[in-house]
Amino acid sequence: MSKVLVILSTGFEEVEAVSIIDILRRAQVDVTISTINEKTTKGAHNILIEADEKLEDISNLEDFDMVVLPGGAENTFNLAKSELVKKTLQKMKSSNKYVAAICAAPYALHEAKVLNKRYTCYPSFEEKIDPATYISDEKVVTDGKVITSQGPATAMQFALELVKTIKGEEVYKEVKNGLLVSSF
Repeated sequence: MSKVLVILSTGFEEVEAVSIIDILRRAQVDVTISTINEKTTKGAHNILIEADEKLEDISNLEDFDMVVLPGGAENTFNLAKSELVKKTLQKMKSSNKYVAAICAAPYALHEAKVLNKRYTCYPSFEEKIDPATYISDEKVVTDGKVITSQGPATAMQFALELVKTIKGEEVYKEVKNGLLVSSF
């Protein structure tokens, strides 16, 4: 079974986090929600998510196929300055695993030096990353094993792309059809 690690901190964007977790689980992906805060973490709009584990307690990082960071400005800056998050992202990338982020969170990938050249993000955050390689007209950008997306409105498309990446086209179509998605 495919395994994905989702990392949250205070101020995460709830629409993105829940879309990622829900859609991956619909595809029978084993999702572990982790946090760099207390296990009950408050999102940007005061919604609480109970993490499965604190990131510092995860000892089996090699078992994960992918790590995903939801956005939210406060969350992004928390993740970007966390040495543990940086090391986790670097270990995943050096192990040839998938690294993904949405909204402002590609900035955390940039700070960890795991963001590939082509990326997208929440408009304006490219100024903090690299405006020259920012792709503004694609909702989801895949560059090697790094996947990025723009924001809350693209969360479902992003999560479905993650499904396609780790579970294949057939499972992607099943989940997409089950969700009644027809626009992408």
